[in-house]
Order: sequence, then structure tokens, then C-alpha cells
Amino acid sequence: MTGSATPRVLVALDTSDTDTAVTQARAVRASVDGVKLGLEFFTANGPSGVRAVAAEGQPIFLDLKFHDIPNTVAGAVRAATRLAPFMMNVHAGGGGAMLHAAAEAASEAAEEAGIARPLVIAVTVPTSLGEDDLAEVGVPGTVGDQVRRLADLAQRCGLDGVVCSPREIAALRRQCGPGFVLVVPGIRPAWAAAGDQKRIMTPGEAASQGADYLVIGRPITGAADPAAAARRIAEEIAEAAA
Repeated sequence: MTGSATPRVLVALDTSDTDTAVTQARAVRASVDGVKLGLEFFTANGPSGVRAVAAEGQPIFLDLKFHDIPNTVAGAVRAATRLAPFMMNVHAGGGGAMLHAAAEAASEAAEEAGIARPLVIAVTVPTSLGEDDLAEVGVPGTVGDQVRRLADLAQRCGLDGVVCSPREIAALRRQCGPGFVLVVPGIRPAWAAAGDQKRIMTPGEAASQGADYLVIGRPITGAADPAAAARRIAEEIAEAAA
């Protein structure tokens, strides 16, 4: 059982410079399905930076990973929704009340602004963490166990999907069904360096497992020709889906 017939590619614009982000978004506009803006960019540039990138016409995944008391997260989600991203995220580890508050706030803010409600997804276990890292902070069991627990919680709380590593795609697709969105970082083509990611997979492999969105940064933005790198990845995904 899979999600999207062909996963969509989101380019991670991991920069603090607005001009660089705009240039990167423009370079791959015809080759990908959207861009991801994260904490580094938002801390440096705030809402005006998001609007500058959005002006390039790319759908934006606002990757701010909210994690706080429910009222604070609800307020942050309302504010972020007004920037009209197509997707944003929170940490599943914030608990059920926080997740419920995030989902409700997104719906309310979108209705008030007269815009489409963004997808609200939950981060399970970041792809930079392994089981030794979880044990260090007191989380028992395997990474897979924790990812499945948090995905179940997110789904029960009305969120649209989760962020998971490539290794958890198949298990979560079976557990959560075809309508639950799986957003997958830790994607590295065979021709690219792994970097700081531990639980990685190639684009073709992730496509065959049932991912909906693949988040890919340095293999595209660090390439001599980002658009060509994006097209090469798209070809690999298409071959896997055929």
C-alpha cells in the first residue's frame, strides 16, 4: 500500500540569506514541487523572508517544528498559517493536547484568512538520531517503536501526517493507511554524500516504499547545476515508480 503514485520533491533551502534562498528557489522552480524553509532561515529573516521566497511561486513547507505548551503552539500555528504555507510541522513529542491545538488552530486561522488550510504534520524522530541518542534522553525501545507510537498519536489527534525517516515509510504506510501523509527527509542519491543523516535512503528506494514527499537539500542546492540535479532525481523516482 502506497501514498502518492509518485512522490513530490521539496528542496530544503538551508540558508540564512534571503537572496540565496530566492536564487535557489528560482533555479529549481521548473524541476521540483516546492521548497522547505526552516529555523535557520526563519530566525534570520522572519515572515518577510518567507514572503520573498513565496513570491517565486513555489509551494512552501514551513519547517519550524513547534514544540511548546498547547496555547503557545496554537498561537504560533495561527501566525504561520497567515503566511499561506501549504504545509507546516510540530513535534509529535509535544503530546496530544498540543497536537489537537495545532490542528484546530490551522483550521481556524485558514478560515479567518480565507485561504487553504495548510497540512499540519508531526515530526516523529529526526533522521539525525539513532537508538543510542534516544537511550541517552531516556526513550526506551527502538527508533521504529518510537516512530510508530508518535505517528499513531498524531493521526488520532487529527494531524495530516508525519515526518519520518526512509526506514519507517513501509511500516507507517501499513499502520496509518494511504491517506496519511509521509514526509521523508534523509534522502540521498547514490551519487551524493550522506552528510549528517543516519537513517537514509535513495530517492528511488523511498518512492518504492510509499513516501508522499521527499525533502532533499544539499544534493540539489550544492550541485553545480541544481536544476539538472533535481531532474536527475526526478528521473530516478519515475523509474522506481514505473
